[in-house]
Amino acid sequence: MNTSILQHDNTPWYKQRWPWFLIAGPATVVVAGIITLWLAVVSNDGLVTDDYYKQGLTVNQRLQRDHQASTLGLHADVMRAGLNVRLMLTAEAAANLPTALVLKLAHPTRAGQDQLVEMVSEGPGFYGGKLNADLHGRWLVSIEDPAGKWRLQGEWQADSEEPLRLDAKAGK
Repeated sequence: MNTSILQHDNTPWYKQRWPWFLIAGPATVVVAGIITLWLAVVSNDGLVTDDYYKQGLTVNQRLQRDHQASTLGLHADVMRAGLNVRLMLTAEAAANLPTALVLKLAHPTRAGQDQLVEMVSEGPGFYGGKLNADLHGRWLVSIEDPAGKWRLQGEWQADSEEPLRLDAKAGK
């Protein structure tokens, strides 16, 4: 047998290229798993609610409030300048407009940014209030009377210069 064909490499394994190449795959998976675990622990999942069953039971009550707003023919225009919010509310039917309203602003994905604004009457059909923080992006808007008899709701792009128009529509 010819020994000149066989060559022996006497360098240790950790100085070779192939073992490190084979270790790189599992090491990458371990690092990605640690990062995923860290994200799962520190992030808040605002989309999950603790009382989903109770919220499901109140769906008919919420729909009844939307129907009541439709019966009254309510329309609202929401405008803002900085942190000040103004609202103009009109009704087609003869309705006594309340002296205060509740404006709920809910962020679609971040519950920690939701705001509840007390709107105080500034004259017949005009209401004013102040935001807790500035708004950017898309928001879910709900206007309710304090007694909880009716509700107007819609989506608002807060960065838009146009006022938000909320109409009570039957069949919502």
